[in-house]
Amino acid sequence: MTTLHLVTFGPIHALPILHYRMEFAALVRAAFQAVRPDCIALELPPTLEAHILRAIRRLPQVSVVMYDSSVPLLPDTKKGETRTVYLLVEPADPLCEGARLAVEHEIPLAFVDLDLDHYPCHEEQFPDAYAVQRLGLAPYYQAFCQADSSPPGVDDLRREQGMAWRLQQLARSHQKILFLCGMAHLERVREFYGRPLTRPLERVRRSGVKVMNLHPDSCREILGEPPFLSALYELHRGELPPEPLPAASLRRSFGALELLSGGKREIPEEEALTEALHRSAHHVAEPGGMIDRQRVLLRLFQEAGRHYRQESGEPVHLWQRRAFFRYVRNLALVDGMLMPDLFSQLAAARGCLDDTFAHAYWRLATFSPWQRETAEIPSIHLHPEDLRSGHRIIRFRPRPLREGRKGLASLPFLRRKGEKRPGEWLEGFDDPSLCSFPPEDLVIEEYGAFLKKKGTLQLAQEQHRTEPFTTSLLDGIDLRETLRNLHEGRIYVRENGRIKGGVGGVVVIFDEDHGGKKFPYLMTWLGEHAQESDMAFYSSTPADHVVGPGICRCEYGGLLLSSPPRRLQDVWGDREYAFARSKAERLLLAALDYSREKHVVYVAARPPRSIFRQIAARLERKIIHLPLGSLSPVKLKKLRIFHVLFGHDKREIAGEYVW
Repeated sequence: MTTLHLVTFGPIHALPILHYRMEFAALVRAAFQAVRPDCIALELPPTLEAHILRAIRRLPQVSVVMYDSSVPLLPDTKKGETRTVYLLVEPADPLCEGARLAVEHEIPLAFVDLDLDHYPCHEEQFPDAYAVQRLGLAPYYQAFCQADSSPPGVDDLRREQGMAWRLQQLARSHQKILFLCGMAHLERVREFYGRPLTRPLERVRRSGVKVMNLHPDSCREILGEPPFLSALYELHRGELPPEPLPAASLRRSFGALELLSGGKREIPEEEALTEALHRSAHHVAEPGGMIDRQRVLLRLFQEAGRHYRQESGEPVHLWQRRAFFRYVRNLALVDGMLMPDLFSQLAAARGCLDDTFAHAYWRLATFSPWQRETAEIPSIHLHPEDLRSGHRIIRFRPRPLREGRKGLASLPFLRRKGEKRPGEWLEGFDDPSLCSFPPEDLVIEEYGAFLKKKGTLQLAQEQHRTEPFTTSLLDGIDLRETLRNLHEGRIYVRENGRIKGGVGGVVVIFDEDHGGKKFPYLMTWLGEHAQESDMAFYSSTPADHVVGPGICRCEYGGLLLSSPPRRLQDVWGDREYAFARSKAERLLLAALDYSREKHVVYVAARPPRSIFRQIAARLERKIIHLPLGSLSPVKLKKLRIFHVLFGHDKREIAGEYVW
């Protein structure tokens, strides 16, 4: 399939474009290679030529060409008011790409448009630019021409006649002219080109034009393409940098070996984001060399997930990734697009994961490694409302901000003590006894009670029966069944099953750890009092994340809660469980073996093997499986993190290091 399509008339090779779209900037480069023009003509007024060329030479830094317009641009403006016009010069715009190619190859550049003060704002509906990459430009442009039935305005005709006249003048001295023009104007420009025309009446000079540097914070809001995509396009214009190894870290916790070798090492965020950008640049292009937005979206999600795990210690699960991409697809379809915009991506990131992930996603998606304040020219802050464009607002509340009280001074991680010298925290590992942090014990016990109640309720729902109402309402009206059989004209009532026996054990499997290397730490803990359950779990190694003197941060892979306490023996060394294929199965066997009640709740992404149903039946037990995806992911993330204290004396100081 040929993506490129040129409209030819005379020596003019015209490329129909959409402004500020990366796909069309790539088509400009392809057209330049195919035509090899001796002149490039742009749909821009000559009164701005010197200022735009100055901004072009600053790329990849984004500039703003601004001037005051003395005639109202919008119907709601009062007579005599002036409006400031802002023209963004950014890498992924096709007109900027055309001017840049002309400057780099030292060929003539012509600005052929008219400078009009009172040109109205048009809200034209174009198909998603991503369709060009899949269908090609020819069917895309043909479909647009057939659907565009709106009559041109007087100012449109003036501009198109002016562009056609200038093209006629250029045709006298050039053999191949590459003309970059918006789709809405190209067909009429071609028609006017074949007619005799005179020089248009126009403004020949404009005063008060300024070239400003766009402030880095404004780049995150107002660019036509997300800065991450523009940066990828900029990297593909030249030779790609070497692909970095995936070792960039934003870690805030440190292992024992790091402490002994000289203390902490934190990579600056800008360096980590730059490495993510360079790494992504090697995986986003199709075999033909054009950047694919779908691949960019995938890499953006993966790199954001990497930073999210380094910041929060939580991985992005497969079901969360599946939910994210399904959600952004649906949001794009609702908007009539093929690919979601950045706002939809952020909304899906926040909804399918949490605010911390959405904030990491936003920082990477809006990161530009070249944009910064300079002494060369002043910087300007712009907002979407300054450009008269519609905008939507989304707010993030990352986890540390939610946990603190009002004011930065109340944030726990700002108050946490650090090492005074390398290796100081290792001096706290002088007590061989291990214990937990009591506030975390309360949380896990409360959630265990919640899972017992939820499992009992689910079992009762599985054993309910529905029947037509006769003499008793039983446990209430079954509204769903009544509506389903509305044509019968009868009311259906529901009778819930009566559950005999309680829940004696709860097993929660966050990660089955099939390889056995992700969560190698195995432990069996006994409850310290009658209101605390015995626990067996497998987790990450405590020494990998030392956060204080004798205090280590761990992550559960799976856990077992068994009550009443003080009965659990070493689950991991018990030979009777040797036939278990995984750590999760060993925990389930122990739950069935030690449970004094009839039911055991098993929370995991997948149900256990069928043989465990037989084992449970022989032990007169029953397994209640709760899918992991049916529980709150935010709550599960809080539960997965716990701390191991080396000695009961560490409980007095643990609050200063745990957050």
